[in-house]
Amino acid sequence: MRVIRDAALADGRRVDVRLDGGRIDAVGDDLDGELLADADGKLLLPGMIDVHVHFRQPGASHKETWATGSRSAAAGGVTTVVDQPNTNPPTVTGAAFDEKDELASESLVEYGVNGGVTENWDPDSLFDRPLFALGEVFLADSTGNMGIDAALFAAAVERAADEDVPVTVHAEDADLFSEDARERSDADAWSAYRTPEAEEAAVERAVEVAEGSGAQVHIAHTSTPEGVDAARAGGATCEVTPHHLFLSRDDLDDLGTFGRMNPPLRSEERREAVFERLREGKVDVVATDHAPHTREEKDAGIWDAPSGVPGVETALPLLLNAAREGELSYERVRDVTAANPARIFDLPRKGRIEAGRDADLVLVDPENVREIRGDDLHSKCGWTPFEGFAGVFPEWTMVRGEFAYREGEFGSARGENVRR
Repeated sequence: MRVIRDAALADGRRVDVRLDGGRIDAVGDDLDGELLADADGKLLLPGMIDVHVHFRQPGASHKETWATGSRSAAAGGVTTVVDQPNTNPPTVTGAAFDEKDELASESLVEYGVNGGVTENWDPDSLFDRPLFALGEVFLADSTGNMGIDAALFAAAVERAADEDVPVTVHAEDADLFSEDARERSDADAWSAYRTPEAEEAAVERAVEVAEGSGAQVHIAHTSTPEGVDAARAGGATCEVTPHHLFLSRDDLDDLGTFGRMNPPLRSEERREAVFERLREGKVDVVATDHAPHTREEKDAGIWDAPSGVPGVETALPLLLNAAREGELSYERVRDVTAANPARIFDLPRKGRIEAGRDADLVLVDPENVREIRGDDLHSKCGWTPFEGFAGVFPEWTMVRGEFAYREGEFGSARGENVRR
């Protein structure tokens, strides 16, 4: 057996962690075993479970691939990713799932594959596959044009409830978009167009449908305090993204169309209110909605540029820097990035540092702060909306007891589908 010596956990304890193959065997003091790593009092965390990524394969490998996306994940302390269905072809049939699952075998980290809903979906074959979840189910169009109507949404949620599969929802109501904003061409026009009210109304509708069917519903990339509150009031869980936590409409003069995403950036007041809900424990999960596009694609007019930003490599570093500065506790970071996603999506071997769990681990030195630069990151798109921000990056990332990333080098780890 192998031992990680003298690690500091998020709750402040200093422990040894002993591994037996790819699992944690014991957590305690002065454990016997072959030395694997001396943590020297640095912070050891369970690897981040990012339940919302777009790794773009199949169909758009010029933006990202499973190989490049998973390297970016590992370098950022993410040990499990969940890919969304709006690829080409969309993951709405069993055959499409199989194609994506085969591509995902190139992943350096653990993974799940979500199924999607369109008018042409095949639920019988799709639910015959090991889905991580159904979703994100789009209540308004985004990349991939997979928005569906209310009747199909209700039918899909009911089928998911019957299959005991959770549903993740992209909650925006297109009827409440502001057509007046279409007259504008500045970078803020997108935020003016996809209104906060559109999110709140869609969240309320999603939780109402879920209540009627008994489905487990999770609201994706909630961007407003009203959306967070509506999810909680309706008994749903919710996630927020780093870009909605750390960026606002105030940043759009600098970001331009590189700051266009769905849902869009909100006012600084709303950003602060969402961050406060994260701090208070009212947000369940931080997930990245990592949605890369090339620089050339993003460098277009506000109505032509594609929506989405990369984020899988910078999410945990940004949160850890916020904790270092006293804006969050390290326990809160651990919970929203690992413990809560594992609990919500039924991953009993993930999310905590305790005996019997998978050895998906991340070691960081909270005092080793570095400036985020797109040129230093590993996503194929080569840029970041967080250019110049401070981040605390991993010294190493481990997946089931094997190093996936260590001091700038990628290791021998290989991910598996967490539903198999």
